[in-house]
Amino acid sequence: QVQFVESGGGLVQPGGSLRLSCAASGAILSLSVMGWYRQAPGKQRELVALISSGGNTHYTDSVKGRFTISRDNGKNTVYLQMNSLKPEDTAVYYCNLGSNPLADKYWGQGTQVTVSS
Repeated sequence: QVQFVESGGGLVQPGGSLRLSCAASGAILSLSVMGWYRQAPGKQRELVALISSGGNTHYTDSVKGRFTISRDNGKNTVYLQMNSLKPEDTAVYYCNLGSNPLADKYWGQGTQVTVSS
């Protein structure tokens, strides 16, 4: 059974940084496109970043140049380094499969990121 557990969120001032981690159970991660998603209050969940098994990445325009997605397949872990955080980055952040119809089966609790002075 696949499960994703996000961690690393917290309260940070504008301009600050956080590093999120996503620990995956099961054996699916190393061969899958993985993504970070976020959902802000009153908004739909949106894709933030994707990373392929080979390390190719994609970012939504609003975080490009500020966020970096990476993965360690040996540790079954995906990371999101977030720099120059803005209040509009405030959201619950989730990791999950990307480009895979099974993703809806595996949403976890997410980790709260709050950017505020």
